[in-house]
Amino acid sequence: MSATPTKAKAESKTKTKKTTKVSKATPKKDGTVAEKLDALYNLQKIDSEIDRIRIIRGELPLEVEDLENEIIGLETRTGKFQAEIDELQQDISNRKLSSKDSDTAILKYKERQNNVRNNREYESLSKEIEFQELEIKLNEKRTKEAIVKIEHKNEILAEATERLNMKKAELENKKAELDNIISSTQKDENKLIKASKDAKKNIEDRLVVAYERLRGNAKNGLAVVPLIYGAKSKSGHRDASCGGCFNKIPPQRELDIVTKKKIIICEHCGRILIPAEEEAEA
Repeated sequence: MSATPTKAKAESKTKTKKTTKVSKATPKKDGTVAEKLDALYNLQKIDSEIDRIRIIRGELPLEVEDLENEIIGLETRTGKFQAEIDELQQDISNRKLSSKDSDTAILKYKERQNNVRNNREYESLSKEIEFQELEIKLNEKRTKEAIVKIEHKNEILAEATERLNMKKAELENKKAELDNIISSTQKDENKLIKASKDAKKNIEDRLVVAYERLRGNAKNGLAVVPLIYGAKSKSGHRDASCGGCFNKIPPQRELDIVTKKKIIICEHCGRILIPAEEEAEA
């Protein structure tokens, strides 16, 4: 007879444990409309933060890539100008050597003029001297032109080099910033992803499906948005609008949204509407 009460007591404990486990899960998924809306908005805030992190991380690699491409372009440009300057300097050197050769030739022709036998030979040497003198003058002219070009190209090269150095420094900073963001945000993102999964466990499956569908269709990923209000009219009334598409909300629907007795969606964009944040906090 003594075993029967013990068995009954054990069965009673087992039933109590099962009931307690269910009661913890039931209020979360089968709570009031207000609790469901709060849970959805909490999920939205978590997912929006994940979106924000991914946007930041998504823009920086593009900025780094743009800088790398710009640096390649500047390096090509500076390399081209330097090659042109080197070519002009080589031309100046060649003309100096050419003028030196012309001077040597002139001296040689003048010496030969002292030993000519007739006027024809003298005139021939005079023409050679004249030609070499013209070569020297042409070399001087081309050298002056080359010097002007070099000065101009050096100015452009200096500007391009300065810009190149600035962009290289900017690239290093951006890369360091990207590395820091990746290392710091990855941990935050992982935590938020877990928080998002946990939050979804406390929301009805049908609402989660609807929420994810809305997020997928919205450009900014907002499925749950608060009401926003315009300026007060003379009567003191403020028109309510959807926080997603900014279309006006009729007064009766606004009342349903504020009281949180129904899940109301925007007639224009389909987003789930909740009271303005200041009202929700109040």
